Amino acid sequence: MIDLDSPKERRKRNDLWSYLFVGLVGAVIGGFLVAGIAPQVLIHRMGLTYTSANPPTITESGTSPVTTPTASPDSPDPWERVIYASEKVSPAVVGIVNRTYVVDFFGRRFGTDSSGSGLIVTQDGYIVTNNHVVENSGGLTVFLADGRSFPATVVGTDPATDLAVIKIDAQGLPIGVFGNSDALRPGQLAVAIGNPLGLDFKFTVTQGVISGLDRVLTVGDFSMRLIQTDAVINPGNSGGPLVNADGEVIGLNVVKINAESVEGMNFAIPSNQVKRIANQIIATGKVKRAMVGVRLVDKQAATTYALGINIEKGVYVYEVIQGGPAAKAGLKQGDIILSLNGKETDKVATFQALLAEMSPGETVELKVRRNRQDLTISVVLGEATAQ
Repeated sequence: MIDLDSPKERRKRNDLWSYLFVGLVGAVIGGFLVAGIAPQVLIHRMGLTYTSANPPTITESGTSPVTTPTASPDSPDPWERVIYASEKVSPAVVGIVNRTYVVDFFGRRFGTDSSGSGLIVTQDGYIVTNNHVVENSGGLTVFLADGRSFPATVVGTDPATDLAVIKIDAQGLPIGVFGNSDALRPGQLAVAIGNPLGLDFKFTVTQGVISGLDRVLTVGDFSMRLIQTDAVINPGNSGGPLVNADGEVIGLNVVKINAESVEGMNFAIPSNQVKRIANQIIATGKVKRAMVGVRLVDKQAATTYALGINIEKGVYVYEVIQGGPAAKAGLKQGDIILSLNGKETDKVATFQALLAEMSPGETVELKVRRNRQDLTISVVLGEATAQ
């Protein structure tokens, strides 16, 4: 028979409790490590990632950025130019918190916050940001650089270009000054300003260069022509400005490629596109989408679906919509569109991205190959009936 009160048995029980206690502490520590590290692992395994974020906390306090730059854009010191660009634009950068609601299986309603960035474009409170920052909103709050916060309303959105305009009730606000994105060259200084990972890291400034132009990415159902930069952006930077050495806004940060083998591939919507869309939304609350009136096939689709179409360059006109702009201009089935306004169109996504930057009523020049002859056809764009 075992004596449960013997010294030997008491030592065994004490050892058992020690093991249980150590195991419990280890489980708690492991849980914290999983909670802290696992999200980072998941982020690094993602592919194309929008740069909006769930804020750790929301803070309203803070000091106002300098409204008059202390640095000079003419300094030979490149870091001085980064300071100048940051000081000039930061007062017009805002944090946006979007409260969304979900209902669970039992009908219980839960609210969750996500955050992004935005840029004030008028002194009376119009702000441009990304559509994905404000979509499905149950309430928007805008945090200014001077520490004030305001509720905001959505003026209009354009999912095709991932742009949106929101409005706060304020006057005399600092604004971002737009530059000409069509004049950009690879290698130019690029400064990104925004709120990565939420408002705890508000007005973060990163610098890099313009890495490439005319990069066409397809996100969801839409294709966009974007600026590529290696200026670091992270979740929460969405809607924040990309700025040149003169402190001019040359783009709106939107997306990054987030993969284990990829470094420094970040993208922004060109400023000329942002201005055009924002002006339409401010004026009418919506965007008029241009259309050509053709159905197109590119080389990849022709190969994938074995369509029996030989396409070396350009996009093949598979169908011309009767009565549409292309039909009126004289395009025919079997034509191959080589370029739109001088820009090559070897993919349907590229053609769609270029068209997304046009407005109804504009005239575009299509370079078309027909029966081994190259033609130039002018098309007056129509208005798409569905967005």
